[in-house]
Amino acid sequence: MDWRRWFRHLFSTRGELHRAFPPSTLGAIETAITETERMHSGEVRFAIEASLEPSEIWRGRTPRERALRVFAALGVWDTDANNGVLIYVLLADRDVEIVADRGIDAKVGAAGWEKICKSMETDFKAGNFAGGVVKGIQAVSQQLAAHFPRQGKGPNELPDKPVVV
Repeated sequence: MDWRRWFRHLFSTRGELHRAFPPSTLGAIETAITETERMHSGEVRFAIEASLEPSEIWRGRTPRERALRVFAALGVWDTDANNGVLIYVLLADRDVEIVADRGIDAKVGAAGWEKICKSMETDFKAGNFAGGVVKGIQAVSQQLAAHFPRQGKGPNELPDKPVVV
């Protein structure tokens, strides 16, 4: 049991989340998703969570495991071309996870997603939450545009609005 992590999660509040991601930042994130989705036929979702429940930390739940659950709960896996991507932030751990559906994941791979995550985490450490997320959305969208370019208007299969879990 990592007691430091347990205490970080215990004392991470929604207030901290709202200071790091105020409504203006969430609006900028939604705008970035809407604008970048014009370049490709993929779907980008963004979800942020202040902390995990103490029982989840006690059981050793990782940010990756939580991201997979959020990916499923938000239906990011349910796009026609299997090209949905979730960017998940667990604020207490300052951790970014990208979970991609099999259509795009097979083309980008874990190393490609990890590079984007690390870049975002670097921005977060500098206190640049809005800029880090927008750059991450742009990087994910560049991958989607390279492998799933927009052809015609196409439907917007998933909401662009960020989700606060």
